Amino acid sequence: MVLWDPSINPLERQPIVRKKLLGAPPFILCASFALLILLGTCLLKLPFATHQPISWVQSLFTATSAVTVTGLMVVDTGTVFTWFGQIIIALLIQFGGLGLMTFAIVTLLALGGKIGYMQRTVAQEAFNQTDSRTLVETAKSVMAFALIVELIGIAILSIYWSDELGWKTSLFHGFFYTISAFNNAGFALSADSLMPYVSDPVVNLTITFLFIIGGLGFSVWIDLRRNRRWSSLTVYSRMMISGTILINSAALIAIYLIEYDNPNTLAPLSESGKWLASWFQAVTPRTAGFNTLAIDQLEDATSTIILLLMFIGGGSLSTASGIKVVTFMVLILSTYSYLRRDEACYVYKREIAKETISKALALTVISIGVTWVATFALLLSEDAPMLDIVFEAVSALGTVGLSRGLTGELSELGEFIIIFLMFMGRLGPLTLAYFLASPRTQKIRFANVKLAIG
Repeated sequence: MVLWDPSINPLERQPIVRKKLLGAPPFILCASFALLILLGTCLLKLPFATHQPISWVQSLFTATSAVTVTGLMVVDTGTVFTWFGQIIIALLIQFGGLGLMTFAIVTLLALGGKIGYMQRTVAQEAFNQTDSRTLVETAKSVMAFALIVELIGIAILSIYWSDELGWKTSLFHGFFYTISAFNNAGFALSADSLMPYVSDPVVNLTITFLFIIGGLGFSVWIDLRRNRRWSSLTVYSRMMISGTILINSAALIAIYLIEYDNPNTLAPLSESGKWLASWFQAVTPRTAGFNTLAIDQLEDATSTIILLLMFIGGGSLSTASGIKVVTFMVLILSTYSYLRRDEACYVYKREIAKETISKALALTVISIGVTWVATFALLLSEDAPMLDIVFEAVSALGTVGLSRGLTGELSELGEFIIIFLMFMGRLGPLTLAYFLASPRTQKIRFANVKLAIG
């Protein structure tokens, strides 16, 4: 909020507003991610990072996709990039997935430093936390939890792939795929993602549980560690867990039934293979980005389901993006309450704050608006079917990484549109909307008016 100072000329107030805006946490957070993307772009452009030269736009696209943990690729990660380039991509994914502020806080504490007010404010914005007193503890817990889960994932995949790839290659594959899966990035070392392992239970279950754990949200896991009983969990944790189970189960059954007789997807597989493939495709749109079936061969009805799943995304304070599961549930519950003519919206015997409902509505409207504008722009710049373009736009904004084959065919303008969507999707529409207007206090109240709706 900008306070009026009578000693300042009204014509001189605008620079003060701009100064406050530039020092705002969302701006610092966006700038940090932008700088990381630029650093990654330069590193990936080095001659020894690739087997063949790539353009600056391709390097920028790859770095943005990695930092925003999206997974969309204009060049094949496994064949174009060297081990050095692939390690850079993995590190960009790790920094982008866990968040720059997590690393900054833990590093500062390790060096004996103290967290200042501005650093706390920026970190609160990054972690979506309202209580700065628990911020440092949250950062430590996030780092410890992430490292433990990733070490387990690396061990399982490395051991399993050792006979097929040899120890040296299997260790690297285990490292890369674990980082990519836990951070919901979807980067793979083969052009067909994980399609060769469509019926492999070890690979399917390990990868899916990695990105489900990462996408559920660190705050939920911290809550589960402290409170072992369902009734003791926070309302947010209970909503997130129940919502995730419900959405994943519904998507699993729907995809299984729709794709059962599709000769290009489930039909050739065994019964267990059908369920594994359906499970993987049901949970991967929650911003993970891997696939074990050809996405462009799915039925249009299945693609529509995946579009909704990509738009919803995962949980807050997680490696996932999208509007978030709890946001979606708040919209559904508030709509249901309105239809019942209830005075307030309730969940688990608690009233949902009006501000929370307004925030959920604003976030959803902004996301839909950005998706529409981007789709319109892509329809003008690309010569592709509308379904492919809508799929690409939603996948980019949700930082999912699934594609119906359009990514590699994008024009240069199309690549910049997708870069913008990935960046905005990771930072959050509400965070970027912070720049559109500075907060203000409404000193005058007007009479209520009822408008015709519907």
